[in-house]
This record gives sequence, C-alpha cells and structure tokens, in this order.
Amino acid sequence: MALVVAQEVPTSSIMAVPHGPAGVGMARRRMREGLCMSGVPEAVVDDAVLVLSELLSNAYRHGRPLHAGFPGAGDNNAVRAAWRVDGYGRLTVEVTDGGGPTRPLPATPSVTARGGRGLNIITSLAQDWGVRDEVAGGVTVWARLQAGPRTDGFRQRVDLAVLPGLDVADLLDDHA
Repeated sequence: MALVVAQEVPTSSIMAVPHGPAGVGMARRRMREGLCMSGVPEAVVDDAVLVLSELLSNAYRHGRPLHAGFPGAGDNNAVRAAWRVDGYGRLTVEVTDGGGPTRPLPATPSVTARGGRGLNIITSLAQDWGVRDEVAGGVTVWARLQAGPRTDGFRQRVDLAVLPGLDVADLLDDHA
C-alpha cells in the first residue's frame, strides 16, 4: 500500500543570483522547473524564461550588485530574481539590482549591433513592464505576462460576485 501526500506547488520564488553571466543558466533552470510544476503552459514558460534572461543580462551589464543587507539578495555580489503567478493568471518576473548610472529604456540598435534589443524583446513578450525604485535601495525591473487560463477550478471555488464594488469581468479578462 502506498501513501500519497498531496502538496501544493509554490507559484512564486525568490532567489539570489550571482552578479554575472554564470547565474543566468541557474536562474533559468529553476524558473522553468518551478513554473512547469505550477502548471503554467510550456509556451508561457518559454517566454518567461527569455524575459528573465534579458532582465538578468541587463542587470549584469548596467547595474551593480545589491548590498549584503538587501532582502533576498543573499551574499555579496548578487542580484535578486523573483517570479510569481497571481490568482488572476498573471505571471510577474522581476530582477532587482543595486542600480546603475542610467534607467532602463528600450533602445534602437543598428542592424549590426551586438546588443541593445533586450527591452524590445521584453516589450514584445510581456503585457506590461516597468521600473521601480526600492525603499531598501536598488532598482527592480519587472515584466508581466499572461500565464494562461486557470485550470484549477478558481471560478468554482471563489464567488467573486460577493465582493462589493468589484467588477468581476475585469478580473477574469485576459488583460492585466
């Protein structure tokens, strides 16, 4: 006789990533594994992993590591990567670094340029993206993707109509 124990798969993760190219592969693998276990469709996982790669690459190229006391930064010489799927099927990917001399802005690189396309890639894959200054110092660049339709009976388990002043149609639409 086998005993099966149900466990809930987390729909969010925060990790300290070494400030440099070596951490990108590690973060990509962890995100892919976590999102797949959470039931996010594979096509969305592929997009999210690409967005994470671009955000981390930009953090390494243009930002500084976080200071050692920054929440979720781990040891020195790290940035923080985070992702979460909310109750409305939106996947938010974030990378926080120690800031840099410029603010993230999409570029218009020449055809032969070796870089400068990261934020344009993010813009094409994400519903929205932005930049936020952190109270503890540092800068977070985030992107929001639609993680796909809910397949866990959310509508059946939660009666959204009982919440006063809530437009249920807005919550269940595909837009953020």
